[in-house]
Order: sequence, then structure tokens, then C-alpha cells
Amino acid sequence: MVYYQRYQQRKKGEVGTEEDEERQAFITECANSGYYKRTRPKLLSFLLLSLLSCSFILAPHLFYSDATFSLYSPEVENEGLAADMVANAPLGSSISNGTISCDRSSFRSDICIMKGDVRTQSPSSSIFVYRSRDKSSFANYLWGLLEEHENREELQQEKIKPYTRKWETSTMDTVTELDLIAKKESPGMEHQCDVQHDVPAVFFSTGGYTGNVYHEFNDGILPLYITSQHLSKKVVFVILDFHKWWLMKYGDIISHLSDYPVIDFSADKRTHCFPEAIVGMRIHNELTVDSSLMDGDKSILDFRNLLDRAYRPRVRSLIRKQEANQKLSVSVSPTSKSSLRIKRKVHEHSLKRPKLVIISRNGSRAITNENLLAKMAEKIGFRVQVLRPESSTELAKIYWALNSSDVMIGVHGAAMAHFLFMRPGSVFVQVIPLGTAWAAEAYYGEPARKLGLEYIGYQILATESSLYGKYGKDDPVVTNPRSVTKKGWEYTKKIYLEDQTVRLHLRRFRKQLVGAYNYTIDRI
Repeated sequence: MVYYQRYQQRKKGEVGTEEDEERQAFITECANSGYYKRTRPKLLSFLLLSLLSCSFILAPHLFYSDATFSLYSPEVENEGLAADMVANAPLGSSISNGTISCDRSSFRSDICIMKGDVRTQSPSSSIFVYRSRDKSSFANYLWGLLEEHENREELQQEKIKPYTRKWETSTMDTVTELDLIAKKESPGMEHQCDVQHDVPAVFFSTGGYTGNVYHEFNDGILPLYITSQHLSKKVVFVILDFHKWWLMKYGDIISHLSDYPVIDFSADKRTHCFPEAIVGMRIHNELTVDSSLMDGDKSILDFRNLLDRAYRPRVRSLIRKQEANQKLSVSVSPTSKSSLRIKRKVHEHSLKRPKLVIISRNGSRAITNENLLAKMAEKIGFRVQVLRPESSTELAKIYWALNSSDVMIGVHGAAMAHFLFMRPGSVFVQVIPLGTAWAAEAYYGEPARKLGLEYIGYQILATESSLYGKYGKDDPVVTNPRSVTKKGWEYTKKIYLEDQTVRLHLRRFRKQLVGAYNYTIDRI
């Protein structure tokens, strides 16, 4: 539950001056262009740059005799439209070959694009892009002369950690840093290329908080979808801080984002060559996809459809296996035909009842009267399944349970990220313990509504929390949780996340269940 270290802490109390913003903008621009690597131009450099500038102005006259020279252009009239097109242009669409372009404007993540002759060098944690002198272009030829005069082998260098929580220094310290280097191609120079790829690569890390299902989706899988879906599976994923279990767990999803085997960057020492590389991933917000920022207006519903395609074959296999086991149990049963018919009718009737799944927890934030909750839900009319997901539980089985459910109930925690497996229109009831109201809404409530779920946030009373008995009814831990959470993450984690269980007031909670049942029946 480490995600309580919110980036909003960084935003509070930070009021920058215009001068600070201008200075930062200048530094960022210089860093992104590789300017900081350059020395002061000499006279010849200045003359070459002047000649280059003039060439752009005179080019129409020199090469097109019938061209009309004018500062007016129809495109200027449509400047607003052009700006929108640029903002929504695909990654790398306007990047010159042999260059690196980085976007560091987001406080969540950095992303860099390398285009041209891109080559990996795993032992040094480096990626190179080579620039050759293109004499067919007068401008490139002049730039080549300038670079040759300044005797610079490295034209640009950037550093990046391809993970989506860059505001958390302690987390980013665990993520491998990459050196991105643009170099000029020397005459007669031949580069070794062990594996030649004809599609782009996306480099990202599965380090950080990997191991927590919320972070695995929020910081990894969803950003990977956002970053790569426009490539229509014609992309190679190169993974830093690689874990075999991660690939086994999410292989079904990865195979629907890429047609190619993934590469373990650290373990694979070969030189891989690509026409383009995207280093890092874009992230929009908590467990969601912003369609206004996506190619083709893709949304969180499109991601949900991808999950359905990814898990459908395995779910069908699980259903066939279950049906076969049921037939086997019937064939070996000594019961009479009449009792078998009765059992079959009872089973068919049960399937017509709305299905409610309880996401069960052990230890902290467990519902201590969960068995009574399940019995009450059955009396209301639900068919109840208690699901206890472990780190080793196959995701297809969890998807099967939740995709076929009408209502899901669970206490605030990482496992609530599984609401992504629910069908739009289903009901998601999140039990919100003391001290977790803000996080419950931000991380799960709002994203669930964006997916089209009917969301119910059930904030428990103080008397429903184990903290009431431990600290007493007048202690600030019980009466004013916000005053405690303001003290920092360690207080929040120790008291509200690790040392609290819930005992529901069933009569009070029953109102939520009856409302969910009636909503589901009307919907069906």
C-alpha cells in the first residue's frame, strides 16, 4: 500500500516565480536539445550557421524557379488547428533521424524518442543512435560540416529511468538508469548488429513497486498500453529490471500488445538494432486512459476490451474443465435420476440469481464477520463467491470470477484494482476504513466511475473499526484521522493500513446490498 506517498505532497506549497519557470524552461530546452554538450562556437561555426539560415530563406528561389516568395502561408491562418494536430501527433512523428527528443514536462514520468540507427549496448546500460551525413539534404550537409569542424563524436546525451513514478526518489533509486547517446557515424565505420529488428522498441522497467497489483497495472500495464497501442502490435518490448514471474503473470496481456518476444535488457548482451526507440512510458491518471490524449480516441473501455480478448481463451478453457468435472461427479454419483433432476434445477435457478463476489483479505483490513456478510447476501438473493486472490493466483481465474459477477465488495487496498475486470454497468462496493477516504476515492472510486461501474463508497463508522477498541472513542486516531495522516506516510501505513480490521454493522451495510441487488435486477 505504498502508493499513499502521493505526488500531491510535492505539489503543495510549491509556488514558483515567473523567473524560476523561465529558468527551468531554458534549462529543459537546452538539455533536451543537447545544447549543454556544445562548446562556444568559433568563427567558422558562426559562418556555417549563418549560411545554413540563409539557405532556408533562399531555397525556394534556388531550386524552384516558378515559386512565389512570400511570408504568407495558408497554414498560418489555421495555426490553432495545426497546434492541435501537433499535440496529438504520434510519438516521434516530427523527430529527425539520428537525434534524441525527450519530454520531461510531466512530473509522473519522462519519455525519450530515438529515431534512426538505434543500437543497444546492455553491459553499459546504453542505447546509441547514429547520425550519418546526408549529402542529399543541403541543411544536413552543413550540419555535418559544423559537427566535423567542432570534432564532436557525441552529439547529444540524455539519462532516463523508464518508470512512471519519477517524483518518488526512493522508488526511482531502485530503477536502472539508461544512457541515451547520439553519435556521428565516422567514415568507413561499420557497426555490429547481432539482431536486426524492422519495428520500433519500447524500453521500460518492471522494477519499482512491481509485486503490488495496483502498481503493476497503474505504473506498468496501463502506461504500456497508452504508449504502444498506436503501433498495432508491431513493436518489441525491451524490459529493464526484468522478472520472469511478471512475464508469466501478464503474458496474456503482453501478447495482445506486441507480436514479438520481449527482450530482457540486462540478460541479453547482444546488440539489438531498431529503426526507432521509445524509452519510458506515458501515464495519464490513476488506473485510467484519457481518450483526449490517445491516438484514435482510445479510452479505458478499449483497454477493458483488450483484457477481455486476452483472457477469453483461457476462461473458456477453465469453463470447459469445470463442466467436465461436474459431469464426472454426476456419473459416479449413486443418486437416483429424480434427485439428479432436482439438483440440476437448483443449479439452474442459482445461475439466474445475481452474482456477488467478496474480495477477501487476511490480516490487516480484513472483514472479521465476512461469513455473516456472505450469509446475509445470500438471504437477500445473491449467489455469493468469496475470492481470496494471492500473488500466485492466475489472473485469468480472477478475471473469470469478476467478469461474470454483478457486484464486487472489498475493503480498500491494492486488490481493488481488479475492478478493471468487471463489466461496465456492474456494481463496485468499496468498504473504506478509517484514515483511507481520500485514497479510496482517488485510486479506485473515480477510476471505477470512468470505466462505467456503479460505484458505492461505504465509509465505516468508528465503531466498525478495530481502532475504536484499541485507542478509545476520544482519541484523534478515531475522531480525526486527517490530523494523523498529515503527519506522514509512516503514520498512515502503521496505524490505518497495517493495524486496522473491520467488523461491519450488518444492519447498516444491508441497505447497500439491497440497493445493489435492486439495481442489478432492474438492469437484468
